[in-house]
Amino acid sequence: MESSASIPTTSNRGLGRLLQSLGPGIMTAAAAVGGSHLVASTKAGAIYGWHLAALILLVNLFKYPFFRAGVQYTVGSGKSLVEGYANLGKPYLYTFFALCSISGVINTAALLLFSASLLSYFIPFQLSIGILSALILITCLLILFAGQYKALDGLSKLIMAVLTLSTFLAVAIAAGGSDTVVKTVETPSPWHLAAIGFIVVTMGWMPAPIEISSLSSMWLKTQSKQMEVTPKSALFDFNVGYIGTALLAVVFLSLGALVLNGTGTDIAKSGTGFTHQLIGLYASTIGEWSRYLIAVIAFFCIFGSTITVIDGYSRVLAEGVRLFKKEGEQQNEHRYFKVWMLAISALALSIILFWASALLPMLNFAMIMAFITTPFFALLNYILVTRTPLPKALTMGVKLKSLSILGLIYLFGFLAVFVWWKWFL
Repeated sequence: MESSASIPTTSNRGLGRLLQSLGPGIMTAAAAVGGSHLVASTKAGAIYGWHLAALILLVNLFKYPFFRAGVQYTVGSGKSLVEGYANLGKPYLYTFFALCSISGVINTAALLLFSASLLSYFIPFQLSIGILSALILITCLLILFAGQYKALDGLSKLIMAVLTLSTFLAVAIAAGGSDTVVKTVETPSPWHLAAIGFIVVTMGWMPAPIEISSLSSMWLKTQSKQMEVTPKSALFDFNVGYIGTALLAVVFLSLGALVLNGTGTDIAKSGTGFTHQLIGLYASTIGEWSRYLIAVIAFFCIFGSTITVIDGYSRVLAEGVRLFKKEGEQQNEHRYFKVWMLAISALALSIILFWASALLPMLNFAMIMAFITTPFFALLNYILVTRTPLPKALTMGVKLKSLSILGLIYLFGFLAVFVWWKWFL
């Protein structure tokens, strides 16, 4: 007879199922921690020290119910958020499709350029940014075409594990060596009109644009075809990914605050320039050995975002085309998805090769659009999840509804302040 120790308990089996269900939430985290964390959070700490830590946590809190709504709607209805937008009316679907088309190409181009710049740290010979971008893009496509969802799922978990461990290690090192950082400049306050532009970009991409919830919805729908997905497992996966990204945002802010803040260093405006600056300053402050540690963190961070963005935007755009043509779901997977993956990749690489000088203005445009559209996508997600009959485990309770209303007031309020500052001040 087997001993009791060899027989798994119900709780152990339950925990095992929950851990096995991790996927879409982790992929969403991998997509989110690119520009918003490595650049926006770290730069917030570098410029303003710890002043914006509470704001970053607050933004994550107020956006929580709207990202969560994507999980609730998809698991409860069996449909993606894109299908939900289509059910609200064609204008919603057309608007969503147009915004995702622009964001998908621009974000992919920016992340490819970013990844290529960081990859140059590890190559002992000189290669152009265009060639490095093409190599990274080919690697992403080979992984996605070879394994599709399963490959992305496994890679995202590996990237997030390495990223989390190495980032916490870097913060611990920075905290231990913070006494050696000479503070020569007083930390400015972010609570003035001149800082609104920076705060807007940070909020729009923290932890990610709301449209990323539609990517998570598509991944969740794909996962449900391969394994049993329950409300408990889906929400567990989402919470692990979302709460993890919120904590990582504060950790990256800590890097900027501990290493760059108060040193009098002129902060580079571009994301790639800022990352190289951060790596170089780490090497000079903590030791040359740390250069490659920070470079590895940065590269994993951006590469993970690149591959998940290519996959995710391709899925939602393919879903949009399928809904326009009113075709079956098989058409999405076998025809449109791969076509969109190649189209987004080709257009993104073309921007890098032929319009690299225009990429920064395009990226700024995408960031501002992300901020402006965030309250409206948040409202759409709220409408979908509150008007759709869902199982009790997936309905919004009083506390979550209250948080949603506060979040909408917060997001639309900041949008009004931005419009006033940008066009009427």
